[in-house]
Amino acid sequence: MFLTKATRWPWDDSHRPASQYIGFRCNLRCVSQPEVERLASELVVQAARLVRAVRRALEQPTGTRALSLLDELGPATVTQLAHADRCSQPTMTGTVRTLVEHGWVRRRPNPDDARSSLVELTGQGRAVLEETRRAHGSAVAARLTRDNRFGVDELATAVAVLKEVLDAPVAHSRGSL
Repeated sequence: MFLTKATRWPWDDSHRPASQYIGFRCNLRCVSQPEVERLASELVVQAARLVRAVRRALEQPTGTRALSLLDELGPATVTQLAHADRCSQPTMTGTVRTLVEHGWVRRRPNPDDARSSLVELTGQGRAVLEETRRAHGSAVAARLTRDNRFGVDELATAVAVLKEVLDAPVAHSRGSL
């Protein structure tokens, strides 16, 4: 366990705001399970707020979520995309139709099931997605640079933690990531 910048142990005050942990380095095992759960819940809330703030600030191309899902999942059927997006198959069919019209995705035969097709990103769709992500990053960077309290270490740590949580292999069941 390593602690820096600490005048008190971080677990001494269970009502401490999450931002007060910046600068503390300790394994999560040195903090109570309820405190870990409280901080994890706060992480989800704040990540969702950040996504909503970016979406309000910037206009997004139609179907950005579907493009992002295809980037994450690779080629997928409309049913798989609808399931991943938690929408109906007819809704996803309409989204895919629009994306095909824009030239951002293409359909190809599904080698595993002749009754369905796979949807995949095109180079143009990948470029649209990359530009959207760049614009989102610029908006967040502008917000971060207005406040000099945080350094690149904190930002890199936040990114690394989210990436590790989302990339960790997990047995998929209801309630797990």
